[in-house]
Amino acid sequence: MPFADHPVRRVAAAEGIRPSGTWPHTIPAIRQLLTDGLDLDPGVTFLVGENGTGKSTLVEAIAIAFGMSPEGGSTGARLTTRASESPLSGELLLTRGAGASRWGFFLRAETMHGYYTYLENNPGPYDPKFHELSHGEGFLEVLRSRFDSPGLYCLDEPESALSFSSSLALVGVLNELAAGGAQVLCATHSPVVCSLPGAAIIEIGEWGIRPTTWAELELVQNWQAYLAAPERYLRHIL
Repeated sequence: MPFADHPVRRVAAAEGIRPSGTWPHTIPAIRQLLTDGLDLDPGVTFLVGENGTGKSTLVEAIAIAFGMSPEGGSTGARLTTRASESPLSGELLLTRGAGASRWGFFLRAETMHGYYTYLENNPGPYDPKFHELSHGEGFLEVLRSRFDSPGLYCLDEPESALSFSSSLALVGVLNELAAGGAQVLCATHSPVVCSLPGAAIIEIGEWGIRPTTWAELELVQNWQAYLAAPERYLRHIL
């Protein structure tokens, strides 16, 4: 795609970087990325996989390599409390689209409390007192007020703060972003969030990285089976 204009066309190992025997290179998905690279489509791409498969590590590293704060916020935010990110971002090369927006936003559920404090200390003209809202309400307010521009949006498990109906609202926001020319990379455990029609879905696990469809996701099949007969699962743990 020589004339692609979305923010990140491809993610690959930086020059001189080869997979090693240390973390996070030992994660199959990270190892495959550093070996083969990963092309990213315009619009919305979901990363889906079990805990520990590397999806959050990938989203975090791409966000930081793009220029976003490791603890969340836009490319202009510099929220820092305690460094816990992996070194992967410094080992990546991002191929950017010609003329694409350099603006981005990183939203990660686990650091939202600190991000609310940052926003209250650096308020916009119409920002509420985020700490006076419930976690879910604050999360939705961030979606409404910050998710409105072309650029790269990196989301790490955004469903953590959201109810079913709010997760559906997030699907609508992601659809609007894609329609407006934004690119989204979202790590999720939610079959609701990753159900957006037309989105690319990448499943990661012990095999590494593979493209798939919503209906083929192990996540979706497990939820469908559980909701159809929860007793078949609960009898093994209760």
